[in-house]
Amino acid sequence: MLKVSGIYKSYGKQQVLNDVSLEFENGIYGLLGANGAGKTTLLNIICGILKPEQGDILFDGTSIQKEIRNYYEVLGYMPQYATYYPNYTAKEFLKYMCVLKGIPKREQKEIIEGLLEKVNLKDTGKKTIGSFSGGMRQRLGIAQALLNNPKILILDEPTSGLDPKERIRFRNLISEIGASRIVIMATHIVQDIASIAKEVIILDKGNVVAQDTPLRLVESVEGKVFQISVPESKKEEVMKNGVRNLFFENDNCFMRIVSEEKMENAQPVDADLEDVFFYYTDREGS
Repeated sequence: MLKVSGIYKSYGKQQVLNDVSLEFENGIYGLLGANGAGKTTLLNIICGILKPEQGDILFDGTSIQKEIRNYYEVLGYMPQYATYYPNYTAKEFLKYMCVLKGIPKREQKEIIEGLLEKVNLKDTGKKTIGSFSGGMRQRLGIAQALLNNPKILILDEPTSGLDPKERIRFRNLISEIGASRIVIMATHIVQDIASIAKEVIILDKGNVVAQDTPLRLVESVEGKVFQISVPESKKEEVMKNGVRNLFFENDNCFMRIVSEEKMENAQPVDADLEDVFFYYTDREGS
């Protein structure tokens, strides 16, 4: 079990994490939050890259700071902005990462070939990384994170910049490898974790504001999501009521509203995880 216990972190006067406590077992956890919510800071603390001002990270009951070398042996990490040597081939890069991770040379070839096949890069092992698409680079990032067969896999915004097809392939890959390990996937793209996450954790301004299964989170906002059609002249007035999105048709404006109270002429609609995210996070300026 991985336990995040009472974590506080600030940069100067800005409080970035405020008494964050979480527990993780095998399965996929979606860490959902807007840019600046504290996701990357939390992941860096979980990875042992940053130290919290208060609190601790425990793995199997032991502080990671007391056994940091052993902890790194069970950890796989894919940062948000992974960088590569563009003239390296995929195999060369993975061999280099094997050396950094202390994987014996006799085991490297089999591990690398197996992972390239798993991430659908088997036929590109000799191509330089500089020629890779964004999706191929992300898949290579997953491969390097899995080199040591980690018990904990940390992914920071792994689908950022991918096209819809690549994102689907990436989600399927994460779903497959997440069955037998702890996977924590931070994102601001709700669809990326809606169908694969065991639990969703919503972080807002450094606070955990909601945590549950996707289904129960959606159930928590049922009866609070509506659609209303108004003339464009009344759009600004309705915009004060928690409008999640809108579209125009002819002279009318159709709005999806997340609100505790039903507006006159508004019709209830089924909620989804984006409604949940909108409901539990800061809606100022909506």
